[in-house]
Amino acid sequence: MSETPEIRMDANALYREEVFTDQKVGSIRVMTPVTANGDTDTSREVQYLGQAQMMTPAGALPLSFELPNTSLEAAVAGFSDAANQALEDTMQELQELRRQQASQIVMPGQESGPKIQIP
Repeated sequence: MSETPEIRMDANALYREEVFTDQKVGSIRVMTPVTANGDTDTSREVQYLGQAQMMTPAGALPLSFELPNTSLEAAVAGFSDAANQALEDTMQELQELRRQQASQIVMPGQESGPKIQIP
């Protein structure tokens, strides 16, 4: 019998989330640290997280990235550069995965893919 892990929120790591969007390019999630009773926790920094989607031939590619955490204004100003860097990093990761996939040598009996057996 396997035990299921206990799922518990960390009361010392709570954030209040606000979302700002221009309804065109993306959104900024402002993560304000709070205490367990909901008061702002001034001992931790506010986090600004950007989200955008880039259309590819395979469909929408979600991008998530950190933004300057000094203010919402700074996060908006840094959105474009951070989104472009996230896109570049993601494209490099995809190219590396393609390179690794293409360089695999397949030996007889080691084929990858679905293993459907028909009786």
